[in-house]
Amino acid sequence: MRFSKEEKIQYSRHLILEEIGEEGQQKIGSSKVLVIGAGGLGCPVLQYLTAAGIGHIGIVDDDVVDQTNLQRQILYTIDDIGKPKAITASKRLEKLNPYIFFKVYNERLTKENVLDIFSEYDIIVDGSDNFPTRYLVNDACVLLDKPLVFGSIFKFQGQVSVFNYKGGATYRCLYPTPPEPDAVPNCSEIGVLGVLPGIIGSFQANEVIKMVLEIGDVLSGKLLCIDALSLQQYILSVTKNEASDIVTLADDYDFFCGILPAGRIVEITAQEVQNNLQEYQILDVRTQEEFEQFNLGGIHIPIEEMDDKIHQIQSDKPIVVCCQSGVRSKIAIRKILALRNDLNLLNLTNGLAVIS
Repeated sequence: MRFSKEEKIQYSRHLILEEIGEEGQQKIGSSKVLVIGAGGLGCPVLQYLTAAGIGHIGIVDDDVVDQTNLQRQILYTIDDIGKPKAITASKRLEKLNPYIFFKVYNERLTKENVLDIFSEYDIIVDGSDNFPTRYLVNDACVLLDKPLVFGSIFKFQGQVSVFNYKGGATYRCLYPTPPEPDAVPNCSEIGVLGVLPGIIGSFQANEVIKMVLEIGDVLSGKLLCIDALSLQQYILSVTKNEASDIVTLADDYDFFCGILPAGRIVEITAQEVQNNLQEYQILDVRTQEEFEQFNLGGIHIPIEEMDDKIHQIQSDKPIVVCCQSGVRSKIAIRKILALRNDLNLLNLTNGLAVIS
């Protein structure tokens, strides 16, 4: 692999580093890295891997750009709203570095496609935001013996680790079983500091480069925890255990993580509700503060109080269960169905955010 004059200029700051040089840059250019998600974490990961010159970058994401993304997903602009993230990201990144190849997967990562996709890459980077995908990604990496760079964010805290590196600990060694479905809200429900994904994503990209170059101390068997408010950092040890012994993919990762199968949740749009509001009973499961800021009336039972107040729900009309984004309402439906079977429950698609 020979660099053109333009490439030597592009990578000059790497080439003059003794630890990288031309040989190291050739390793970077020959590597293949897959990034799961082109969102908060994926954006900085993709930008730095592209700038570094990773020769072949895959991008998996089936989502489109939303205006709420722009607070932290800095690959996109207001003009990109409604466009597919994976495609939009690749076009933007091609302008940053025209000397590398991008392969776009504008689709959801599933049990059916994960092994075929992963088999093409040397390193997998997980920028997903949900537990079913994290367990699916981990298990596929174990089966294919691929190192996995993990990152997660929550409000002001972030975590980074490298799993399955040279037979090391895996994600299941850290989290053998998933948390309760309503125990860890995502950023659409709880919020996230805008710069935090940039910090954590940069650490993830750094781990990729270290592995490609075989330099430094890779975060294998370690979990780096960062608090963006105090800037305190600490590293926890992760020991490999029997939870890492994966012989096949799970039958259903949503079910494994306690998520109600989609077939049992009936969705209804805000427009349908507003057109026939008198036909439905509204059940708002948000916090008291959220309810006071804006609501559609009806019954207000915060999700954490559902077990004690479920008797307040009447069964004379179909019940539209709503929250801010449509996530907590699905969890509430799962709770309600476990306690009562006499209610006709509908989930408000995308929540009250589309109305307020």
